[in-house]
Amino acid sequence: MRTPTASRTGARPARGPALVLLLALAACGAPGSPPARGPQPARLPHYAVDRDFSLPSSPTWRAAWQRGHLVIGVKEDQPGMGEKNPATGTYTGFDIEIAKMMAASLGFDPHRQVEYKAIASANRETSLQNGQVDYYVGTYTINEGRRKLVGFAGPYYIAGQRLLVRTDEKHLKGPQDMAGKKICSAVGSTPLQRIQSDYPRARPVAYDSYAICVDNLLNNQVDAVTTDDTILLGYAAKDPAHLKVVGRAFSKEPYGIGVPRTDRAFARALDDALTARERSGDWKRAYDATLGLSGTPAPRPPRVDRSLTG
Repeated sequence: MRTPTASRTGARPARGPALVLLLALAACGAPGSPPARGPQPARLPHYAVDRDFSLPSSPTWRAAWQRGHLVIGVKEDQPGMGEKNPATGTYTGFDIEIAKMMAASLGFDPHRQVEYKAIASANRETSLQNGQVDYYVGTYTINEGRRKLVGFAGPYYIAGQRLLVRTDEKHLKGPQDMAGKKICSAVGSTPLQRIQSDYPRARPVAYDSYAICVDNLLNNQVDAVTTDDTILLGYAAKDPAHLKVVGRAFSKEPYGIGVPRTDRAFARALDDALTARERSGDWKRAYDATLGLSGTPAPRPPRVDRSLTG
């Protein structure tokens, strides 16, 4: 087999000076919007490429090898997890780092042989089933319904619903303190429904996006924002002087890497890669360079669930 070459089909190399982790929200025009903040490019982890890797039993890997690059499905609008810089086209965040380290373990240079494709949540299963992407990394919770449609490797992170508050907040430390407080979440979201059903003494407030919730939090219009802690940590990383994540998680969301359902060899290879990268410290370095900017230390990585790949 030939050595994969750099993609010329839309993949953009990650260039040092342009690589900024956390960007100001383009959709937020309010004065209270969090400012851009992120690590120096040189501090982002470097992932050694496994030049000897080969997986001919995987049709997904074979197709990527023949085309010369991987196509990875991601999110483009989640601070700290998967976010696209509209000026440079680069993608940054913890999910992007996971995608990069997996690419390196599969034998592809994550800076020259990866094309990111932004896929909306509603289209994740279809994109994997139709071969639009080789794998998907984007706050993708593993559940039984999805496992009937796609395969999973992982989990690589256990998320949970928590609260984002202002740093000067002294009394709101968790869901037990929400009585009488204005708690903001996205319209129709599971976190909003959980507040409405499980915490009837809270005062739920709903907007079209979490970005609007954060603006209202900074402007003292609401007392807290609630959703998956990964999203909240991303906002806190943007503006740690004014925002913090508090309390323990009160839900459990295991994030996995979505793969084509029938390609178990590919899923097992990703499981092996996750385990190796966690042991080498790459997982923690990725967290520290992204979500860790919020001031919340890295949790222990979850154990890979080998039963997912059969």
